Amino acid sequence: MKTSRISAAARSQRGAYAIEFALVFLIFFSLLYAIICYGMLFTFRVGLQNAAEDGARAALQYQNSLEARRQHAQDVAKTQSNWMPPIVNLNPVAQICTVEDNICISAKCGSNWTMRCQIVVTVTATNLRALLPPLPNFAIPDQIVGQASMLLDGKSQ
Repeated sequence: MKTSRISAAARSQRGAYAIEFALVFLIFFSLLYAIICYGMLFTFRVGLQNAAEDGARAALQYQNSLEARRQHAQDVAKTQSNWMPPIVNLNPVAQICTVEDNICISAKCGSNWTMRCQIVVTVTATNLRALLPPLPNFAIPDQIVGQASMLLDGKSQ
């Protein structure tokens, strides 16, 4: 008589493990998926930051003019960000300006401290939604940006 009670109780629990597995699997899979997507975004962001920093450092190499420095920095930033897949739209921009109150204004470079010149290299990547696995729209940014700046010596005016 006891065996029939135990088997009836066991039969009523049949399938409970499958339901528990399905619930736990969804949670763990979502967590793993989010970690992978965040890791990809983090890698892209760090790569863009490195490209911008390399471009800013390249502006310190001697060139005949400030425009040549700016163009060289932009070319280096573009070359260093070529590892990104072609589906991502990259826009490397370098500009030379003077700094007043942490705002970049037109380039009127001089030898005194108030007229110091700096180069600002910005690498922007857009169209990331086409590259990353599909997630809810709030989880994927529209663009990621790497930016670096470097004070110039002002020797090539």
